[in-house]
Amino acid sequence: MPQDKETVERLSDLISSFMCHASGHLPDDVTKRLNEMREVETEGFARQIYDVMDENMKLADSLKRPSCQDTGLPQFFARVGAGFPYQNDLEASLVEAVKKATVRAPLRHNAVEVFDEYNTGNNIGHHIPWIDWELVPDSDELELYFYMAGGGCSLPGMAKVLMPLEGYDGIAKAVFDQMTSYGVNACPPCLVGIGIAGSAEVAAKLSKKALLRPVGSHNENPKAAQMETLIEEGLNSIGLGPGGLGGKLSCMGVNIEQASRHPATLAMGLSTACWAHRRAGIRIKPDFSYDFFTHKGASL
Repeated sequence: MPQDKETVERLSDLISSFMCHASGHLPDDVTKRLNEMREVETEGFARQIYDVMDENMKLADSLKRPSCQDTGLPQFFARVGAGFPYQNDLEASLVEAVKKATVRAPLRHNAVEVFDEYNTGNNIGHHIPWIDWELVPDSDELELYFYMAGGGCSLPGMAKVLMPLEGYDGIAKAVFDQMTSYGVNACPPCLVGIGIAGSAEVAAKLSKKALLRPVGSHNENPKAAQMETLIEEGLNSIGLGPGGLGGKLSCMGVNIEQASRHPATLAMGLSTACWAHRRAGIRIKPDFSYDFFTHKGASL
């Protein structure tokens, strides 16, 4: 079935505007948490770093520019209603939206083809933008998350399969080993996403999807929620601080997502988001009305 050019044009215009706004404005929950953390830091450079972050965001808004020069690789997480009428046009619309936002925002050209080692110049490449699809029954809406996966926040990322006897202590150890080695590269304070599953690729995917959850939210499983709290408290005690220059707090929060595992394996994945956590969510209805639910009050 051929794509409808008018639909692709209209949908890509809306999504590119959504991307442009997200590139220069942090989501409400992240802004709230950074302000809370700023009040805690009263010693050394930490408070000054938060002052710089605050000024950075004000300039991004007034100058209509991205909040960080590394605007990342574009990633979409699409929860598509089974009755959403534009399913056939959606992938083409997302690709076109990236092209438009690259010029409009502007977004830095970050898509480098593996093996051939050249920059495509428009943020479009092999499997980029990355699109994660989920079909939602009994819905005619599109719930779309956009995430800008920058180089710094991607550096600590990892996944591994543990021997089951290593248990949850082994997962915590892997997180702390990685964050104390590479966490400074992710421009802290970070949001830490952890996936736990039976294989490395599922755990890695869940760790990235954990970053889509609001800062301050908790896993519905009480034991998982307790693990989130304990790891967050531990990471905050290591003293990375904002910008990695020392401070009382090193992470905005810890989000864990899980999938049932094989009896013989225990896999974990780790993803981090930098302080400028450019995660945005929009809900689009068949009539193209929308709810920009991560940035309340914003209009496109």
